This record gives sequence, structure tokens and C-alpha cells, in this order.
Amino acid sequence: MRSLAVHAQAPTPTIGYLCSATSAGFAHFVAAFRRGLAEAGFVEGRNVAIAYRFADGDYEKLPLLAADLVRLQVAVIAATGGNQPARAAKAATSTVPIVFSGGGDPVQMGLVASLARPGSNATGVTNIEMALAAKRLELLREFVPAAGTYAALVNPAARQSDGQVEELLGASRALGLPLQIYNAGAEGDFAAAFADMARRRVGALVVAGEPFYMAHRMQLVAMAARHRIPAIYAFRDFCLAGGLASYGADLQDVHRQVGVYVGRILKGAKPSDLPVAQPAKFDLVVNLRTARALGLSIPPAILARADEVIE
Repeated sequence: MRSLAVHAQAPTPTIGYLCSATSAGFAHFVAAFRRGLAEAGFVEGRNVAIAYRFADGDYEKLPLLAADLVRLQVAVIAATGGNQPARAAKAATSTVPIVFSGGGDPVQMGLVASLARPGSNATGVTNIEMALAAKRLELLREFVPAAGTYAALVNPAARQSDGQVEELLGASRALGLPLQIYNAGAEGDFAAAFADMARRRVGALVVAGEPFYMAHRMQLVAMAARHRIPAIYAFRDFCLAGGLASYGADLQDVHRQVGVYVGRILKGAKPSDLPVAQPAKFDLVVNLRTARALGLSIPPAILARADEVIE
């Protein structure tokens, strides 16, 4: 008689996905995250579950959402959409592994001991967003050399905005460009900010790299077009929506890398042993259709340097 061996089935691990933005605004990044998971051998609904928590742009919700994921006893937390989710997750637990994506310096923020050796329960990907703010202003001067007055749109609710403002103000002084800072931390702030830019005849605009702005990119691009203000953004998605130009990391690849790291941790890797990843390159994207609509002639030197030109 053949004996029957009873094998206990291992429980399906649950990933906590903590995001500062909206589910609709981040849908393509969630898809990239799932692709990274699949590369590591994990497919949602098959051998892993995902508990999603979106703050919908309200950063004050993040600590409660992070605490909720810890109560669920998730195996790992993916903290995406800027620096705030990572901070909230780190404050909620010192034991649950965290994989973050953000634009700040994770060492300076206290998330890791060093990029090479995180030394804690957190690791992830930094897209070095703050350090790129000054570069965007420099590029914008090349696009619109006769702008006169330049402006920057930042979110005061995001602590990372302070670093971007400092970078922008330092760059404006170095370049000899007058720079007006506009704060917009809610959807209702956009119209007033752009109306004031138009009143002051702002000639060009830098839009800070901010998850809340990413979620509202269609609205921001439309307002810039309506007021005929040339603007440079942090990510390619804005150019696909009709924005003039962008300079920054490939966010879809950043989120894919987060998924890969989460998968590696589910297989037994420790966050403390996984170095914080950084983008290998930053892409300059130019939308020539928008440039023509604004009456701008983009210098051939810029087009030659562009990684992508949208005709």
C-alpha cells in the first residue's frame, strides 16, 4: 500500500505597497513594479499577494497607512512616490524590510547608513531628484534665453521640496537669473499660481520632481500651455502629456528595480546587504510640437543632446 505524504503548503507572502500618490496616477509605475517582481519570480495572485495603500497626495495619511501595513504583518514594504513614504515606513517599523524609491539622499534622511551598505531594514533606489533641480534651470535657460523672469513650482507639503528650493535658488544666483518660487500643495493651488505667473509675465518655469505633480501632470501641462509658459519637468511622462521638456531618471525602470529588490528579499536577501541603486543615466526629452506651439526655436545643440525628441 502506497503511503500518502502530506505536505504543508507554505503561506503566500504579502507585500505592502505604500504610495503617496493616487492609484490612477501611479498605475503605470505599479505595472513596472510588478514586472520587476516577475523578473524575481513572483506574480501577484499566484505566489504573492499585494496590499495597496495610496495616500492620494495627502502626506499626513502616510504614517497611519504604514502602521496599518505593519499590523497586517506584511513580509516587506515597497515605499514609493517620493521620500515621504520611506520616512513613514521607517518610522513605523525597524524590523519589516523596506524597499524605497525617492529623490532625496537616503543617508542624509537617516534611511540607510551608506549607499553601499545600508545597514538597516531599508534599501531601495534613489533617483537623485534634488541634485537635478539646478540642471533643469540651466537647461531651461538654454531653451528660453530671453525669458526675463524664471519661476519654480514646488510642493510645500513635501519635505524634499526644501532641498530642491535651495538647489534652484543657488543655481539661479550662479546663473544670474531672477527666480520666483511658487508653492502649490493642493490641486486648488494650481490656478492661482499660474494666474500670478501670467500677471508677473514669467517667461519660463521649472516644475519640481514631485509625485503629487506627477499625478496631476495633465492639468499642469494644460495650464502651462494655456498661459503660454515654457516649462521643464522632472520626468518623461510630462512630455508625453504635452510638456515642453523633461530631464530626469526613467521612473518606470526605477519602479521595476524596486520590484526586483522586493523579490530578492522575499527569497531571503537582507536589505542591509543590498546596496541602494542609482540610475545609470538621466534622459533629456524635448517635445518639438509643444515648442512650435509656443513659438520657440530649440537650438540644434540641445536637439543633438536630447535622448528623445517628440515630433
